[in-house]
Amino acid sequence: MSAVTTTTAAAPATAQQESRPARRRRRGLSPGRRLPATRLVGPAVLIAVWAAASAAGRLDPGAIPAPWTVLRTAGHLWSAGTLRTDIATSVERAAYGFAIGLTAGVVLALASGLSRIGEALIDGTVQLNRAIPTLGLIPLFILWLGIGEAFKIAIIAIVVYIPIYLNTHAALSGIDSRFVELAEVQGLSRVQFVRQIVIPGALPGFFVGLRLGVTGSWLGLVVLEQINATSGLGYMMFQAQNYGQSDVILVGLLVYGVFGLVSDSAVRLIERRVLSWRRTLSS
Repeated sequence: MSAVTTTTAAAPATAQQESRPARRRRRGLSPGRRLPATRLVGPAVLIAVWAAASAAGRLDPGAIPAPWTVLRTAGHLWSAGTLRTDIATSVERAAYGFAIGLTAGVVLALASGLSRIGEALIDGTVQLNRAIPTLGLIPLFILWLGIGEAFKIAIIAIVVYIPIYLNTHAALSGIDSRFVELAEVQGLSRVQFVRQIVIPGALPGFFVGLRLGVTGSWLGLVVLEQINATSGLGYMMFQAQNYGQSDVILVGLLVYGVFGLVSDSAVRLIERRVLSWRRTLSS
């Protein structure tokens, strides 16, 4: 009787000892709790290295000015009103192009992802457009739309809509067919099917494409604002290149970088709120 009791008592103890290492191993696989403002660590380290190298005289001030020189130049441009005007112009161009590209990407992805006819008509054309360098379309769009603002906004819209379409279409194609069968069994209408099955299933891919589209709208401006422009960050950088003002060029690059980081962070915040029902590594 005592042997049975000892064996019975030893069994839970052994199981508990085996479960503790296993539990520790499972906990170790997770990335851990999310830390606040972690994406600012990398840029902060880069700026610190830049400042240290400038202070030590390791960098040529004519090629790469010190951070304090760039900040002083930015303050001067802001007080003079030049930087404010250029930022407002660039934001307006990026916003118009992004709005058009976002609408086109979502509409085309839904039409292609929910219909075989739509896929046959749309998907191949978009893939062909994706294979063509977007900046290579600039001469053709200048002939079609003129050399004013219209062609700049059109090119930005193309840069934006392609990643949104591709990721949203891939998410739609990846929806489990069992959900479609369940919707048919439940007798859902087309509108109910889109609202309850399609949209939740496509949102993760849509947000990935949205982040790429937001960044692409800023990247396109760098080139477009150097073509027949009289204002904008790209125009400011192009003029600074002609006069050898590397500090002004760095001001433009830093503003582009800040806008890109802020807009991407905003999209990620919206994504976490909208997709709060998902349990993922990032959450």
